[in-house]
Amino acid sequence: MDTTGCAASEPFALRVLGDMMEPEFEHGCIIVIDPEGVVESGCFVVANHDNEFYFRQLVIEDNRYLLKCLNHAYEEIVEISGVDAINGVVIQKAGKRRKDRKHYV
Repeated sequence: MDTTGCAASEPFALRVLGDMMEPEFEHGCIIVIDPEGVVESGCFVVANHDNEFYFRQLVIEDNRYLLKCLNHAYEEIVEISGVDAINGVVIQKAGKRRKDRKHYV
């Protein structure tokens, strides 16, 4: 257990900051991450790269693990070392209204 009182395998929630993952994930929305979620190309992940956390879509090409933004205004693509750099997979986008909630598994 860490200082938050949560086990490392428990799902946790984060607030999205910025517009890099729009239109799917708007600034301020809440996402739920499963640290033990299934990692596959196309899923949304939280990953550690150069001591920073990134929320991006994972693309696996030729054994390369790439993180990309959904917002086409950003062309940034970050290559990570592999599955070991992934802290969890997004399983849900929360919303104030039922129509705004979405599951990703």
